Amino acid sequence: MKKLIVVYFCLVSTAWGQNIYSIIPQPDSLVAKSGAFVINNETRVILQTNDAPTAAVAKLLTSQVTLTTGMKLFTEVSLPKITKIDPKTKKVIPVASLTNVILFARPTNPMPEDNYELLVEPNLVTITASASQGYFYALQTIFQLLPPEIFTSNKVTGLQLAMPCVSVIDKPRYEHRGLMLDVGRHFMPIAFIKKTIDLLAMHKMNVLHWHLTEDQGWRIEILKYPRLTQIGSVRAETVEGKMSYNQPLKFDGKPHGGFYTQDEVRDIVKYAQEKYVTIIPEIEMPGHALAALAAYPELGCSGGPYGVAKIWGVIEDVYCPTEKTFKFIEDVLTEVIELFPSQYIHIGGDECPKTSWKQSKFCQDLMKAQGLKDEHELQSYFIKRIDKFLTSKGKKLMGWDEILEGGLSPNATVMSWRGIQGGIEAAKQKHDVVMTPSSHVYIDYYQSHAAFEPLAIGGFLTLEKVYSYEPTPAELKPEEAKHILGSQVNLWTEYVETPEQAEYMAFPRACALSEVTWTHSNNKNFTDFGRRLETHFKRLDILKVNYAKSIYDIKETYTPNKNTQTVEVKLEPYISDVQVRYSLDFSKPTANSPVFVGNQTFNKLTTIRAATFRNGQQIGKEFNKTYRMP
Repeated sequence: MKKLIVVYFCLVSTAWGQNIYSIIPQPDSLVAKSGAFVINNETRVILQTNDAPTAAVAKLLTSQVTLTTGMKLFTEVSLPKITKIDPKTKKVIPVASLTNVILFARPTNPMPEDNYELLVEPNLVTITASASQGYFYALQTIFQLLPPEIFTSNKVTGLQLAMPCVSVIDKPRYEHRGLMLDVGRHFMPIAFIKKTIDLLAMHKMNVLHWHLTEDQGWRIEILKYPRLTQIGSVRAETVEGKMSYNQPLKFDGKPHGGFYTQDEVRDIVKYAQEKYVTIIPEIEMPGHALAALAAYPELGCSGGPYGVAKIWGVIEDVYCPTEKTFKFIEDVLTEVIELFPSQYIHIGGDECPKTSWKQSKFCQDLMKAQGLKDEHELQSYFIKRIDKFLTSKGKKLMGWDEILEGGLSPNATVMSWRGIQGGIEAAKQKHDVVMTPSSHVYIDYYQSHAAFEPLAIGGFLTLEKVYSYEPTPAELKPEEAKHILGSQVNLWTEYVETPEQAEYMAFPRACALSEVTWTHSNNKNFTDFGRRLETHFKRLDILKVNYAKSIYDIKETYTPNKNTQTVEVKLEPYISDVQVRYSLDFSKPTANSPVFVGNQTFNKLTTIRAATFRNGQQIGKEFNKTYRMP
């Protein structure tokens, strides 16, 4: 395993300062070099291949340079050998006469399609890859070596496009590096879907798991069943505030709806393909299906009437496993398969209450006829029917870890969300797994102190905890670990109503997940990630991403002592060059407040107000807590 080698040096005369290498995710190997390559009007882009996908990647570079600076770079294809082979290393060496060139080179030996090598020298940038995907990932690294202004959509007068010299050899650790976006609870506009795809690509993430159907809304046009969108895409109103069955429910009285036409889906899928992002559609079954039942009540066990859900949580009404239901689902999936080239079709399979099946004579008779001992095996029967259908269409079934219950379908890939045990069990059965435990990747959870955050579903998931995640369980043997495809962050949207709020919940926690899934664990360092993230924020600012600044939060640890009725507290920042200042008299902490150092002991009922400061300015949200003895 290559070790990450970074040589830091200070270029005093440049605009970069000390933080010249702020790449997220961290490359597999990075060796710093002196000097810089400057893109100017005379810079040429030379392709050593004439395939259209590589030309498209090169155009992404030249178009962005033109957009940002007005410079139009000359691009040419030069198929004759413009390189030579080092007789000792057998590596490709550009001919010395190539100057002020960005060269898309082919390796002497084939590389995996998502690997690349990047060598930036004062007069030459060499990108080496075997496929356009590798070139695309190299381009993301180049963009992050250039000034953040390269991401602007308007011309920046006087901008110098200089990148520090460096040697990068890079490859992803996992093949599945994704984000799940739930548009069932709250519909999201097409522009936001495309912006999300752009941000995934920027972070070398390659999967958008698109959660398209829910109890609260059906979001994809199905031509054979028009009522799915005519009826199922709109709920009459939505529960307000934090929902609790212990309090009277209040509703906003406003219809909420929206869906994507098939033409819109095709456009989004094509857009994602151009950014090397695969969209995995999710069509929920047997549970989370109330919107479909509202449109076609004959698909439920009671026959209805049903309504699109106005509340959150798990709904008792689910698909009834009749032949009519299976015909409906197969028809729906047939249209979905035609829209999505992904090898996977996600069918949900989670949180399926068994009450309606227990009360259904049809279901009980079916269980007896099929020799099924309980409703869990009935769910397995349901999933296996769908698995067989998808397999016949050349697709693979993917589902949440509940599909393990009652027996795993032969070709299923499992998403382990209720901890890691489901993933371990599936991998031991030689099934592929995507690890998505709620403890580490559910980004609908609070990321900062709840009192100062927008309403969320609950939980507490810091940026540091996402970054700490290790997708491959230590319990697995090497041959079992090969079945761990990767991981993804999951954004459920019960309490996420707008694109701006979705961005706030997703970033920078998705940035952390990008490094979890791309970078080998030996090369990860949260302190260094925080340093790079501060530069990365400048890029996100330019891209108008409404990210959270939780990296500036205070990390708290405390130990109560019942015998002495005291509590030992430690408050520290997540990043360097920052101080935690605090008060004990209920006043707001200021730049003149004392610095919190080490572990401190306080009496019961002590209230601490604190915040992070840099150069006399508060940069983080306030921490406010009263310590009480249990």
